[in-house]
Amino acid sequence: MRKPIATLVAALAALGATAAASPADNYPSRVVRLIVPFPAGGTTDIFARHIGDRLAKALGHNFVIDNRGGAGGNIGSDAVAKADPDGYTLLMGTVGTHAINHSLYARMPYDALRDFAPVAFAAGVPNILVVNPKNVKATTVQEFIAEAKAAPKKLNFASSGNGTSIHLSGEMFKQMTGVDIVHVPYRGSAPAVNDLIAGQVDLMFDNLPSSIGQVRGGNLRAIAVTSAKRSPALPDVPTVAESGLPGFEASSWFAIFAPAKTPPEIVQKLNAEVLKILADPEVQSRFAEIGGEIRPYKPDELRAFVQSEIEKWAKVVKASGAKID
Repeated sequence: MRKPIATLVAALAALGATAAASPADNYPSRVVRLIVPFPAGGTTDIFARHIGDRLAKALGHNFVIDNRGGAGGNIGSDAVAKADPDGYTLLMGTVGTHAINHSLYARMPYDALRDFAPVAFAAGVPNILVVNPKNVKATTVQEFIAEAKAAPKKLNFASSGNGTSIHLSGEMFKQMTGVDIVHVPYRGSAPAVNDLIAGQVDLMFDNLPSSIGQVRGGNLRAIAVTSAKRSPALPDVPTVAESGLPGFEASSWFAIFAPAKTPPEIVQKLNAEVLKILADPEVQSRFAEIGGEIRPYKPDELRAFVQSEIEKWAKVVKASGAKID
């Protein structure tokens, strides 16, 4: 009788070991796709590549950046929302894809809270009002307001797409100042900045990381940042609020999301690895250099933050009158 009992004990032990195994134990065992819902070269892409490279080194498998721009980030985001919830398709979401678009678009292909599992906050950044120095003479916010009012509809402002914080920053500025400047949406920040440098458009409320190099190189003139406080990356550039528009604030943020129903163990593993990356002094120095603010959110904290941002931007969208069918 001893042999059957021993066999039964061994079988039960094996069953217990199998039951105790976590989906995160062997994750990742192959390439992970990190979808960026905007073209290469913009701020979303910059942060995705920084973190993706570090995750690949830490976890032993490549994190491939997949740029899928269009519809203010909705196309790439929807692809992740509908992907298998196995941790192998992730999204570098933004304030646009997970807060602004909720109120801006009449019909959304996904729900920012229901269809995603928040993973980790990547960075927050101010937007910056930059102008082509050949097209715009102004060097301050008040000078710009006067120049724009002297020639209604003459100046145009580029954005990375309808519904992005770059677009809404411009709409908020129009509403608070009464200037009549024309919105020109692009399929991402990088092509918009390229045309701004070339003089095809006149100004932009760009995410700081994708324009800061051009400001430092003299290709663009920085007028003001849109955050509540000045950015340590450009301490001499005033805020819009302190330049005569108190209460003006519009910042951007970037965070990693997985499809809803992704195993919590995988989400927690990714969150822990991202927090390790963000705690690295080298990463902190690099992010600070381009204006990035780090927040070590846990997944539940990120979910609460997204909920608060949806509510905040709903008021901005309503006040601006912007709407996309």
